[in-house]
Amino acid sequence: MVVAVLAGDGVGPEVIGEAVRVLKALQRHGVHVELIEAPIGGVANDRFGDPLPQSTLDLALSADAVLFGAVGGPQFAHVPRGKRPGDGLLRLRKSLGLYANIRPSRIFPELIGVSTLKPEMVRDLDLVVIRELIGDVLFGEPRYVGKTEQGLRIGVNTMIYREDEIERIARFAFQMAQTRRNKVCSIDKANVLETSELWREVVSEVGRCYPQVELSHMYVDDAAMALVRRPTQFDVIVTGNLFGDILSDEAVMLTGSMGVLPSASLGAEKAALYEPVHGASNAIAGKNQANPLGAILSAAMMLRQSLNLAESSERIEKSVRKVLAAGLRTPDIAEPGCQHVVSTTEMGMAVAEAL
Repeated sequence: MVVAVLAGDGVGPEVIGEAVRVLKALQRHGVHVELIEAPIGGVANDRFGDPLPQSTLDLALSADAVLFGAVGGPQFAHVPRGKRPGDGLLRLRKSLGLYANIRPSRIFPELIGVSTLKPEMVRDLDLVVIRELIGDVLFGEPRYVGKTEQGLRIGVNTMIYREDEIERIARFAFQMAQTRRNKVCSIDKANVLETSELWREVVSEVGRCYPQVELSHMYVDDAAMALVRRPTQFDVIVTGNLFGDILSDEAVMLTGSMGVLPSASLGAEKAALYEPVHGASNAIAGKNQANPLGAILSAAMMLRQSLNLAESSERIEKSVRKVLAAGLRTPDIAEPGCQHVVSTTEMGMAVAEAL
């Protein structure tokens, strides 16, 4: 089994390095995975003039899974569109056909005090945001910055969805709900957007094929409020690319830190991509302060979802819980008075040793 390791920019190399450490520690338990590294993002553009070099894309297309860190940073702000770090990631998602992004938001009991919400509001938090990943305004055409006939500058993006794209992600969400608590909440803005009118119609049609799953609809502004008012009402949330980009970050922060949670981007045929949800976090890049648990748990999700190594995945997850129970904390999850604040490297080593 081959895993493409694309660490990228910012804290990506630091946290992915610890995930790799944990995967290599599994080798003494008979787990053999070939890890092949390749550049992506700003570092790739600096070296090869392309944020997604052909060699990196070829590796990802041939691999059994992709373990990804992060891309981007203020040092790349001057790079023209098409060459920016995020452009490489978008092309990778499109090339792999990764239409479904899965972001679970579940709080660790050991970290319940880290959430900015009251403990009773998040104690039973266990939801999943399913975000359609390769449609919507992020990919719609035309898109450009130009000028009107009067010489005024304008920016144009196109929000567009086909019914087959909506149906595909809706079925994915309903099928996931069947493995959980049989509830789907579809998020849109159907009161003002024609795209969302179609979204709601198609999701409702698909929902009739899953009578055992309770379907509800919510406008995106209401959903943003409900996530911080009573987040435990949600089971599976399904939404489009733009709204999902925003709401999935909000849902993750209910746990108190973006550093501890994994995510997966899945397609129909090619390799899935696994990544921590926190992004490049350039402010702490190179300081050995980033939380590697999101990357480590992304590797665990990869073992279960793509490599059929559920036992090894569970071993990693239990090791993370063991380390947290022992009181080890990176700065982002350290409550006042914490006696065991550790570095990125120390946290990764502790999880590897706990295996």
